[in-house]
Amino acid sequence: MEFFCYHRDRAGSVALRAESVEDHWAYMDRFEAGLIARGPAFDAGGEVPAGSVHIVDLPGPAAARAFAFDEPNYQAGVYRDVLLRRWRNLLGRTMWEFPGGRTGGNRYLVLGLGPVPGRATADGAVTCPGLPPGTDHDDLIAFGPLLSDDGATWVGTAALVRALDRERAAGVLGPVRYAGVEVYEWEFGGRR
Repeated sequence: MEFFCYHRDRAGSVALRAESVEDHWAYMDRFEAGLIARGPAFDAGGEVPAGSVHIVDLPGPAAARAFAFDEPNYQAGVYRDVLLRRWRNLLGRTMWEFPGGRTGGNRYLVLGLGPVPGRATADGAVTCPGLPPGTDHDDLIAFGPLLSDDGATWVGTAALVRALDRERAAGVLGPVRYAGVEVYEWEFGGRR
C-alpha cells in the first residue's frame, strides 16, 4: 500500500532539525526499497523548512503509522503535526525515475485538500480526479490522490512538480475545486 506522509515543521525547530539529520537519514535508509519520493519542503523563499515529504510503499496502515511516528525528527520534536494518508501512484514511477533529474527548474509540493462539496457522483461517492488533461507529464515528479484510511474515498491530491512558479505549480491540480490548496518549494531528499 502506498502512503503519503508529510511531517510539518514546528516553528523554531531549524537547529533541532540540523542536529538530528543523520538520525533521520539513517532511519529513511531502512525504507529505501519502498520510497517513491522524499524531500524537504520550504516556505516561500526556500529558506525556512516547512516540513518533510515521504511517499512510501508499506505493508499496511499500522506500518505507515509506525513509519510516521517513530521517525527521529518527529520523536525529537522537530514536527508540529503529520498528514498521513493512503495514496495512489498515478505515474507508476519513483522520483529517481523522473526524466527531469534531481536538479534544474523550480520544484514544488502541491496539496489540494478536501474536495469542495458538490463533487459527489449520483451514488454519493466523492470522485477522484486522474491526471489533469493537458498537463505536461514530464514536469510531474509524483502525482496521486490522497485517500481515506480504507482507500475508498478521495480526500485530496498530492503532487510534486517542476514549474516556473507557484501559480503554475498549483495549476497541476487542474479544474478540480478544493477546500484548500497549499504550495511549498520542495527539493529531492536524501543524503547530499
